[in-house]
Amino acid sequence: MHHDMETFRDNEGFCDLGDYAAVGEGRTVALLAPDGSVDWWCVPDLDSPPLFDRLLDSGHGGYFQITPDEPYRMTRHYRENSNVLETLYETASGRIKITESINSTLAGPLPWNELARRIEGLEGRVPVSLRLKIGTAADTRRPWAHHTSQGTVWNVGALLLMLRTSEEIRHHAECDDEGTRAVFTVAAGDRYLAALLVTKDEPLAVPCLERIDERIDTSDLAWRSWIGGLCYEGKYRDAVRRSALALKFLWYSPTGALAAAATLGLPEGEGNDKNYDYRYAWVRDSCMIIKSFIYIGALEDCKAAFSWLAAALNANGGELRTCFRLDGTSVPEERFVPVQGYRGAQPVRLGNNAADQLQLCNYGDVLDTAARFTEAGHVLDLHTSRLLGHLANRCADTWLQKDCGIWELPEMQHYTQSKMACWVALNQAVRLADGGYIEPTWVKRWERERDRIRDWIETHCWSDERQAYTFWPGTTRLDASVALMHQYGKQVSESRMLSTLDALREELGADNMMIYRYSDVQKEENTFIACAFWMAEALAVLGRHDEGEHAMQVVLETLSQGKNAGIMSEMYNVHKQKCCGNMPQGLSHLSVICASHTVSAACMGGDDSQPGAIRVGCLANGKDHD
Repeated sequence: MHHDMETFRDNEGFCDLGDYAAVGEGRTVALLAPDGSVDWWCVPDLDSPPLFDRLLDSGHGGYFQITPDEPYRMTRHYRENSNVLETLYETASGRIKITESINSTLAGPLPWNELARRIEGLEGRVPVSLRLKIGTAADTRRPWAHHTSQGTVWNVGALLLMLRTSEEIRHHAECDDEGTRAVFTVAAGDRYLAALLVTKDEPLAVPCLERIDERIDTSDLAWRSWIGGLCYEGKYRDAVRRSALALKFLWYSPTGALAAAATLGLPEGEGNDKNYDYRYAWVRDSCMIIKSFIYIGALEDCKAAFSWLAAALNANGGELRTCFRLDGTSVPEERFVPVQGYRGAQPVRLGNNAADQLQLCNYGDVLDTAARFTEAGHVLDLHTSRLLGHLANRCADTWLQKDCGIWELPEMQHYTQSKMACWVALNQAVRLADGGYIEPTWVKRWERERDRIRDWIETHCWSDERQAYTFWPGTTRLDASVALMHQYGKQVSESRMLSTLDALREELGADNMMIYRYSDVQKEENTFIACAFWMAEALAVLGRHDEGEHAMQVVLETLSQGKNAGIMSEMYNVHKQKCCGNMPQGLSHLSVICASHTVSAACMGGDDSQPGAIRVGCLANGKDHD
């Protein structure tokens, strides 16, 4: 996978989103362009203001770039079973390797953010350029430098930042208030280090270079240890492994919250204003990630995330909110940030107004996740048990209201997918009560209300004309998220659900098995990656094993053709074969795992309506067997 230098950035200075790789450590995520530039990094937390924001402002944004100072060819990959990234650069003068990591220790995260970049000479003598340009967070803070005996330190608002480098780099460096630059030579056998250390409103410890360098390999060991502890013996193991590692980028270790994505403002299409901030924890996305963690045996992450979710809901008086900040507090109201925007896409939104929407489908997400958590052998505490009973009663009370639906649309409707999710919620509440996990006092009520929801859906949401469940009653438009409700189809009407899948593929299907979200949205956005995996999953569950398996293989091949080393965004432009939207996108990666699990279970004769359909096996060392 070699690429020439001049192909990476367009005339405005932007890279294709599919060209980015990521590194992270459980608190922050940095996006790395193929030309050696860290174009996005929010510190000290994933939802903090960005220290580097070239991703959204190519002309004025901050970045941290290390690259050969002459034309080169590049190839890169993650280390096996790891989120440590290795990039090889080949020039007319020689070859170098750059190894990158946001470091942690075997005992957990560091008390500061540490972005480390090791530069090694492999052959010849290569001139290398280093450029640190500190971002101003849309001109809300101005960096200023002061010199210490340990080196230059920058104050950036509440942040304290130091660039620690080997002597060869430091000898050639020129510093000012906005950052530093250096050009130095890397010969065969040389090994240099450049590392950014950041704290917020705290003193800054200054570790020796040797310890920082060691922590790159320690972090690699920690990643491999985590992967080695996972269990999955189904198909598409390489894709499952890489998606699991990508989801770990979004797992916020201080609380256990799960961010929907690591970025904001990246456009879903061209010529519209769908440029949202996804650095928060959506109840829906969190539940789906938790389920994917259950499938691969990521017990610690699953427990922490489920505990955080229950605590956040309890702290909100037991009422569902659409999303929370990663510390469990309210998501800020949306405002526009005065920056250029990715390839000029406007507005760039900070915060998210979806937090206060009514999304009835969240009841199904929470109750279904709880059922799968318990049926995987885990136990609920009293507070969580009472919360689930309360949510089931709230679902029974409110399911007949209009809502904004899974797609968070401004037009409130009786969205079919929301009603199906409420059916799932009460169906799983009954199963939880029957299993002794929640108070059975209301179980007969839940059964009756569940059956009323079923009858309402079958009466109002089915269209004889379309031979499909429609977007909402009375419309002929279709919604791909209905494919996500294969559990409802499996237990209520397989024939109608299969007919709906056929209609969805005919109207919303695109090249290479990709799927648009709903009717007419093709005019303003691209295919939604998760929908393609939902379709494959639904086909497999409902008996069309070969079709589901074929769809999985085609979609995975389509999405593996970029330069991003396996990082998925939210959407995919089938015409330009490019990624679109925020990234790494939790929904996309979790859907890989869930669909792989379900397709594997179906091919093995299992039933994914029962959690734990696949017995466990080591994920790290087994070979893929598609």
